[in-house]
Amino acid sequence: MEAVDRPGAPGIDVLVVVIASTGGWVSAAEELTAGIRRAGATAELVHTGSVPRVRTFALTDLTQALLARRTAVRAAATHQPRAIVYCSIVGALLWPTPGAIFIDSMAAENRPGRHGVWQRPVERRRLRQAPLILAWSGRSLAPLGEAGTHMCRPARRAPVVVLSPPIGSLSDPAAPAPAPRDVDVVVYAADPEKRRLDLILAAWQRVRREREVLVVAGLDGFRAPDGVRSAGRLQRQAFRALLRRSRVFAAAPRREDHGIAPLEALADGCILVTTPSPGPYPALAIAGALDQRLVSDDIGRAIRIALDDPIPGYTASAIPHLEPFTTEAFDRILRAAVLPALLPAWRSP
Repeated sequence: MEAVDRPGAPGIDVLVVVIASTGGWVSAAEELTAGIRRAGATAELVHTGSVPRVRTFALTDLTQALLARRTAVRAAATHQPRAIVYCSIVGALLWPTPGAIFIDSMAAENRPGRHGVWQRPVERRRLRQAPLILAWSGRSLAPLGEAGTHMCRPARRAPVVVLSPPIGSLSDPAAPAPAPRDVDVVVYAADPEKRRLDLILAAWQRVRREREVLVVAGLDGFRAPDGVRSAGRLQRQAFRALLRRSRVFAAAPRREDHGIAPLEALADGCILVTTPSPGPYPALAIAGALDQRLVSDDIGRAIRIALDDPIPGYTASAIPHLEPFTTEAFDRILRAAVLPALLPAWRSP
């Protein structure tokens, strides 16, 4: 869709600023920018470039927040945006000017104790000062005792719109024909410690049967043991193609800030096996609703159940649960709640 013409109006409608710390965040920012453009507004995405690795969480957040600030200052001077969206609470901590915050989880939740000593008070101020909070799920603000399903106004804080990064369309006529499901289990392990890859691999060695294969995606330089293959780092479309070949998606995160990969796995017809991990993690509730046997700390036993005794119609039963995460739902919320809040003079074309 063409952008709305505003003769004589300088600059763009929305500037999206993202820290290029993970592929997931960059992908989410790209989806947000594309959605804003589909709605008819003008938008530009800028990112920090590579992020240096430092030793502590507190220094990591400071380094990333400074990079986001410098990126926002330069881009605002160039693009003259009417509104800014900072991707992640860390991206907003040292903002040069207030803007909306696109947020998966709170620093208060994943930076406990001394790890969040400077971030927590700044985080609270930013949530009061932001014109709008775009929460990836209704539980993104759970550490603050707040939740919602679409839009709410927490006491003394900005309005909140629940806007999950989209997983695509559930009935896409351009999607490839279903491939044979020749991969027994797939695991996404871009951060192997956080994803507890060692736990899953140990369980797989216990329960695997001859000729069964588990594929590890998202990790370069991984030396695969018997019964395991490495797919390395994959572009998003290649990863989705791998999911469409897989029977089971296994996850065991220490905590899950959101979890786009498990939602994509469900959309692509995988059976989801997961540990009952903390964090917003919307796919966890869906997994439990579909088959509670597959939500277990005994991940090996759950994998075996998914392979040997799946519930008939599992994939079809997942579809209604996934509708809030589709591109269509994402676009509806952008038009109805996000752009009118960010741009008071904006009207959907």
